[in-house]
Amino acid sequence: MPRIVVERSFDTPQSDEDMRRVADQERPCLAAYQATWKRSLLSSDRKRMVCEYEAADAETMRRIQREAGAQFDRVWIGEVIE
Repeated sequence: MPRIVVERSFDTPQSDEDMRRVADQERPCLAAYQATWKRSLLSSDRKRMVCEYEAADAETMRRIQREAGAQFDRVWIGEVIE
């Protein structure tokens, strides 16, 4: 399944509670579309985030983000290089 990257930026630093709330809203949408969260990277100022998922395609991930009410800037297909 493709790896999908979601880029996010925030006007104010995000608290742990802010991130938990979005994750809770997102969880049922991920399940409905058979997508999986893999990991997230949060900037040290807590105003930027990059999240990695497995999903059918980028448009599916955009749909999930919109349905969950999650803010995002860009969604794109990526490749894991290890």
